[in-house]
Amino acid sequence: MIEHRGAPRIVLFGLGGTIAMAPVEGGGIAPALSPAQLVAAVPGLAETGIDLEVVDFRRLPGASLGFADVHALSVAVDAALADGADGVVVAQGTDTLEETAYLLDLWHRGPQPVVVTGAMRNPTLAGHDGPANLLAAVRVAADPGARDLGVVVVLADEIHAARRVRKTHSTGVGAFTSPNGGPLGYLVAGRPCVLHRPDGRFGVPRPAGPPGARVGVVTATLGDRGELLHGVEERLDGLVVAAMGVGHVPEVMVARLHEIGGAIPVVLSSRTGAGPVLTDTYAFPGSERDLLARGLVPAGFLDPVRARLLLCAALAVGADRGALAAAFAAAGGYTSPEGWPWR
Repeated sequence: MIEHRGAPRIVLFGLGGTIAMAPVEGGGIAPALSPAQLVAAVPGLAETGIDLEVVDFRRLPGASLGFADVHALSVAVDAALADGADGVVVAQGTDTLEETAYLLDLWHRGPQPVVVTGAMRNPTLAGHDGPANLLAAVRVAADPGARDLGVVVVLADEIHAARRVRKTHSTGVGAFTSPNGGPLGYLVAGRPCVLHRPDGRFGVPRPAGPPGARVGVVTATLGDRGELLHGVEERLDGLVVAAMGVGHVPEVMVARLHEIGGAIPVVLSSRTGAGPVLTDTYAFPGSERDLLARGLVPAGFLDPVRARLLLCAALAVGADRGALAAAFAAAGGYTSPEGWPWR
């Protein structure tokens, strides 16, 4: 437990998204509400006694956020924490929420809670979930029990690790789930309850500027002949293959992936949404044994989206093939966190 001289001090960064949208001329909605307006609409927030500062950081839909925005946000979060904030809340669009949270998690080294939240229903709808999610996020950020968790995502009264959480429904208020391991905890009667903690922290040094590596994701599908793989190594700095099942692709793609892997790093992930890529079970052409023997790097439990972000972050700090293999082995769950290359 940490002792406060006064109320916990939390800084809220507003990035836009559904939680901050309002009607626009011509129909539809777009980001328009400031963080101060969001806070003013949260019942019971003032009664928590939490000292909340707001920063109008961006007003963008989640899909329009980029590496430059997340890098700048990470710098601003560190500055707020260095200035004495006890925790940080980020309110943004849910389209890229899991990606923002994971990239922030890779760059966040401190013990203070960083909580990412948003809304699935916009403020014009009955049952708008933004105020409840915002209140829950602030309570988690102010709670000493949330320290040393890294970055977490809080929606629908659930606390998720950034490394696990996924948006698994396009419209439902329970869209965010953690298929591999479940939530870290819940809010019960407004109180954060952390039931279990992730094993280890996986931090990558934050580069001076936004990651510039061009990393793509290609999904293997039925009858796929690898048309999208032509010239990939000339256009990209790294590639993630969202393979079938435990790490399989059609045999016709194997030779091309072998060629690409000789020029740029190629990471093998699973398109299934849960479960790991295996390393030593199947042995047919296009199986995980075949592909790994050809130099592809297995992603373990990391889904294609996170595999891409880890590869981008690692390449941004000059990671070689050995460091990449060690990073994916630790983050993917093949080895203990002690094997992580950036201590």
